[in-house]
Amino acid sequence: MFESAELGHKVDRKRYQEEAEHLRVELQRAQYELREAPHFPVLIVISGVDGGGKSETISKLYEWMDPRFLSTLAFSAPTDEERDRPVMWRYWRSLPPKGRIGVFAGSWYSEPIATSVADRQDDDHLDHEMARINRFEGMLVNEGALVLKFWFHLSKKAQKARFEMLESDPRTAWRVTKESWARLKTQPKLLDVAGHVLRVTNTPWAPWIVVDGSDDNYRNLQVGKTLLEALRYRLDKPTPQSFAVAPPIAQRLDGRDVISALDLSPRLDKAQYERQLAKYQGRLSELVRHPKFAKRALVIAFEGSDAAGKGGAIRRVTAAIDARQFQIVPIAAPTDEERAQPYLWRFWRHVPRKGRVAIFDRSWYGRVLVERVEGFCSEADWLRAYTEINDFEHSLDVADIDVVKFWLQIDQDEQLKRFKEREATEFKRFKITDEDWRNREKWDAYRVAAADMVDRTSTGQAPWTLVEANDKYFARVKILKTICERLEKALGV
Repeated sequence: MFESAELGHKVDRKRYQEEAEHLRVELQRAQYELREAPHFPVLIVISGVDGGGKSETISKLYEWMDPRFLSTLAFSAPTDEERDRPVMWRYWRSLPPKGRIGVFAGSWYSEPIATSVADRQDDDHLDHEMARINRFEGMLVNEGALVLKFWFHLSKKAQKARFEMLESDPRTAWRVTKESWARLKTQPKLLDVAGHVLRVTNTPWAPWIVVDGSDDNYRNLQVGKTLLEALRYRLDKPTPQSFAVAPPIAQRLDGRDVISALDLSPRLDKAQYERQLAKYQGRLSELVRHPKFAKRALVIAFEGSDAAGKGGAIRRVTAAIDARQFQIVPIAAPTDEERAQPYLWRFWRHVPRKGRVAIFDRSWYGRVLVERVEGFCSEADWLRAYTEINDFEHSLDVADIDVVKFWLQIDQDEQLKRFKEREATEFKRFKITDEDWRNREKWDAYRVAAADMVDRTSTGQAPWTLVEANDKYFARVKILKTICERLEKALGV
């Protein structure tokens, strides 16, 4: 993939000055249009060999464009906070919102490439990482992002000449280090790995642009013009791109599903409930204080029918945990800040550190439940969400974050009883809204969506637990018992 970038492309000074002046005007015009109608963010990934001109080109973009709406995200060794979370967490939280341009100087490609060059991972593992990155970038593009990926290339001879030139100038000599010269020796291995990475991640939705880095004028114009062309195309043709999605949900011939087949009769009397509640709350308290839990984290997601008892169950869980150790994340309609990001972003930001617990009252499954049933997103959006959610939960599992998911189910008669009780009880009235009554009219649609959700996202790493919630005592104990059993297995105690 690098042959064309070794032809020695050049642009003379006169042509560069003429074209750069026009390019600057057009880039700023496009940037302001993007700000005025912020329908999508722009992600620019800058990668390549040492001395290829990455920092110089980024500086040139700041010169040509309004720096107030341009952000550079640089990544070096992860911090302790970042090590406590999935590998992608520090990139997730740095994504630019709609209307802004983010330049990634170092990206999700840096560590896999460096690890492979150092022979610390095999080819199969590298391919696995690249497949994950392809899905991640596909999700960003499906959420509206414009993703541009540049690889700045130099042949080994050109790279050596570049280092010598930089060293000869006192103003730039600091940029060439002993490590730079050491890495020059491994350049053939780097290009072998990078060539493979670029081939397998050169997707239609996020292709790589290989740029000859030997001539500053050529490199800067190439990047600037490519950025302008891509921006103008998206601004002038705002029709969202369409990609293959999952096949349609198959109909169940006999009408039965995991929700409708659930037996809601199990009950506990008060004496049994109080004994078992104390038992499992005590056990949970021990588990989250266990020394091994300091190297893990826990995410608990609660979904279910309206009035199924999620709030009461959450209170019984948190009663067993030090308040400094958990965070409850209530999920409602997204804010303006959240709408400016991919839909998973507001959940990514709440991923807990090691030794902590995050409890989601409603969760990322809203896309395949409320948004699906109410038509807040397209069919293509919620169909592809199953895979994106599974990827997200898999990344948590790889980072030693245990995911425990509950669906609380009650029948329609029990729901009606609880709705009326809420209306009649002053301190519970805030829990019942017109929306709850409207949702009740769509009971069957929500049941079907919940059953599809369980079928497509109950994985070995993050299985769903269906909770028979007609009896609150039984539901609370089952939830606590399930959390304890999952933690016991994870901790090996």
